[in-house]
Amino acid sequence: MKRLAILSLAASTLALAACASLAPYGAQRAPGGQGYSEQRIESNRYRVTYNGVGAPGAVADYALVRAADLTTDQGYDWFEITQSWTDGRPGGAGGVRPSVSIGGGSSRYGGYSASGVGVGLGLNFSGPSPTSTSLEIVMGRGAKPDRPNAYDARSVQASIPR
Repeated sequence: MKRLAILSLAASTLALAACASLAPYGAQRAPGGQGYSEQRIESNRYRVTYNGVGAPGAVADYALVRAADLTTDQGYDWFEITQSWTDGRPGGAGGVRPSVSIGGGSSRYGGYSASGVGVGLGLNFSGPSPTSTSLEIVMGRGAKPDRPNAYDARSVQASIPR
């Protein structure tokens, strides 16, 4: 009986971990689903988006990999990120942040008085939330420019696992 309980717990833990993890790298198959999509803006300029569930860092890595793959597929050597958004916020500042609230109050009625202080902490019990990273990139050929947002496409492909 104890063995069955341990196996059941292990199976449910694995199932939960599978639900909470980022799906394998790949194209988005349905609107709102996990995966990458891109939109051509000009001949060498694209907007690359990666949607996933899990850690915002992993989703951002997959967006970088897709930008690198698209760059080499189009015959370019490097790309530069001109704008980025995470969960719709510019600059890549995304993720879940804890919330803390503090409040106080007092009242007086006749000869009686009361006061109180409260502290609240917001907790997320719904599990990992969907995360989206979008990058607007410009692609180029030859030597990569010496700028902080410019990336060698083949180096990105080699350094970020899929």
